[in-house]
Amino acid sequence: MTNSLAINLENFQQVIIEESKTKLVLVSFWAQQIPESVALRDKLAMALANCSDTLLFSTVDCESQGQIAQQFGIQSLPTVILVQDGQPIDGLTGPQTDATINEFLDKYLPKQQDVLLAEAKTLLAENKVSEAFPIITQAYQLDNERADIKLVLSDVYIQTGKITEAEALLKSIKMIDQDSAYQSLMAKLELATQAADSPEIQALEQQLASDADNVQLQQKLAAQYSQVNRHDDALTMLFLLVQKDGADIASKDLLLDVLKSLPEGDALASKYRRKLYTLMY
Repeated sequence: MTNSLAINLENFQQVIIEESKTKLVLVSFWAQQIPESVALRDKLAMALANCSDTLLFSTVDCESQGQIAQQFGIQSLPTVILVQDGQPIDGLTGPQTDATINEFLDKYLPKQQDVLLAEAKTLLAENKVSEAFPIITQAYQLDNERADIKLVLSDVYIQTGKITEAEALLKSIKMIDQDSAYQSLMAKLELATQAADSPEIQALEQQLASDADNVQLQQKLAAQYSQVNRHDDALTMLFLLVQKDGADIASKDLLLDVLKSLPEGDALASKYRRKLYTLMY
């Protein structure tokens, strides 16, 4: 039980009073002569092996620490008590099945989507948008109803040029959840929409309309598309150029640069990598 902390009279104050101010403390009371209490202790240790950030698992050997067991009013074993701010808030008594243990822990342990959401927020704060993309996408797959997950995914969509996806996701957020973060993202979406059709892009599109076979114009326009995150338009244009002329190294290099700029796991990148592979081999 390397992930558990044995409570004694010396560390009682630190664990039960001080530690429980910042995280939940789960105390498993056991005695060697009560096999059920040992079994529950070990099951909890295994279940909580990777949860030390949010919950401290501790044990009390009632044979050697009877004074502590008496202080908690333990009358039978096995008994488990959950402590917060120095006070018991929940617990278990008697033998437990895996199902009842999981049901109890699920009430207090963060869900996987919560962990992923927190990780994605941290990455966004560090401007690591590409790294945040697959993580927040996974969180959304686990729970596609939560507004907080939708907001972060919308932000990632906007920053990676998925304007249509961001707009659809923001529209799905209920009015009760349309807080200041939502309003900020709506403004960000509007700016991104405007940038996606800048005067420079409009000018290049007009030139290309009257000179449709001009490869340099198409490359310039594709580069502009990529800069404002219109990656689908850029890749479509560049792939057609490479498809038309396999010796067009400049277009191929530009296409590869756009692909490299897309986040890991992006469906668009996967699609064009497959198309490029098929074209080359």
